[in-house]
Amino acid sequence: MRYISTRGGIVPISFKDAVMMGLASDGGLLLPQSYPVITRDHLNAWRSLSYPDLAFEVISRYVDDIPAADLKNIISRSYATFTHDEVTPLVKKDGVYILELFHGVTLAFKDVALQFLGNLFEYILAERHQTLNIIGATSGDTGSAAIHGVRGKQGISIFILHPHGKTSEVQALQMTSVTDANVHNIAVRGTFDDCQDMVKELFGDLEFKQKYALGAVNSINWARVLAQVVYYFYAWLRVTEETDAPVSFSVPTGNFGDIFAGYVAKRMGLPIDTLLLATNENNILTRFINEADYSLGEVVATVSPSMDIQIASNFERYLFHLFAGSPVRVTDAFAELKEHGRITCTPDEMEQVRKDFCSASVDQKATLQTICDFYGDSGYLLDPHTAVGVRAALDLLPTDSAKICLATAHPAKFGETVEQALGAPVPVPESVRELYGKPTRCDVMDADISAVREFIAAHIG
Repeated sequence: MRYISTRGGIVPISFKDAVMMGLASDGGLLLPQSYPVITRDHLNAWRSLSYPDLAFEVISRYVDDIPAADLKNIISRSYATFTHDEVTPLVKKDGVYILELFHGVTLAFKDVALQFLGNLFEYILAERHQTLNIIGATSGDTGSAAIHGVRGKQGISIFILHPHGKTSEVQALQMTSVTDANVHNIAVRGTFDDCQDMVKELFGDLEFKQKYALGAVNSINWARVLAQVVYYFYAWLRVTEETDAPVSFSVPTGNFGDIFAGYVAKRMGLPIDTLLLATNENNILTRFINEADYSLGEVVATVSPSMDIQIASNFERYLFHLFAGSPVRVTDAFAELKEHGRITCTPDEMEQVRKDFCSASVDQKATLQTICDFYGDSGYLLDPHTAVGVRAALDLLPTDSAKICLATAHPAKFGETVEQALGAPVPVPESVRELYGKPTRCDVMDADISAVREFIAAHIG
């Protein structure tokens, strides 16, 4: 399996090289040259597999440069850190299936990919006798999951940028209370898009990237998307044990990585009926799907802050497929976005978009009401991001479909919002209670790429 760039400017590379490159050296995102085909026979044979064994079956089809025994060990160690035997259990509540992706160390879906990616980095660096400096941007959950995935690991330092004061208190504490010497938190006076733009600019500076051995931990890294593909297969296999209904997924979406993983699973042959992309007021993706309007607006602060994004970096991977694998079309689209603040598609392309996805935007009032109503009806607590996906699924998906809603975070990570919705305190896990009172370390700075570059250079080595 070889990997290419959406911008067409690199020769095909191996999986391990793709992991280490992160963002392609031509500024594009990496994708496999082709997708392995999974048949009904494969799916039937996989029904009895544990989550780590299923992960090996899916991931190994994209990896031909790591011995099978080593890959199995990496996967096994990655999911041994989860508190539930099934890793991503599925529960049925009030007519929908909740795919619980929050049983990892930081109580968010990012752990599923970042525990795996951290172990991959460690394996490759040891093999190559190299060091790595990870640079990442986060709207909340990616940062803490990435930090916990690499804290204390030999040969790795990590620098995480997050928007100052715009994450939940728990998200901030999960990052800044990790004071290992190889962990550096930068709180940026600005938005997540400011953080993401600076990370992309750093990776676009090839001299800086090579001099300081930069690596990517955001979902621009293909290995993260690949790890997330697994739980679509896992959920589909569990649901179809008890129903013959068409299976649809509702995915609360900010940066497009999680739903792109579902799109990959579908391209591989997983019989997904509908992929529902659910947004909050930051609804550029919903406007694109429903109105062919991909135009930039201002970021709105909401009760689902991990989705408070305008520029979804993983969207480029989907556009590459939408544009029939044309790097020229992709490059032109992002030139148009930079110059005019929008991307335009043809009517035929938009027809394909609507075959691939449907979408709904759920505002804060509806989000809070959904948390309250769902708890009243089922006794199940939703975090605000999951509530966006549940509300969209109940409003938009056919009544005769099996609706799988991705639960992207534990409600305690957004306790103030959930308490606001319910009018009552939220149970807090011990791992969250332990965060309060811990010493923290964080550097606050303006959204100034020069200052960030100087900080990174000064703290490496």
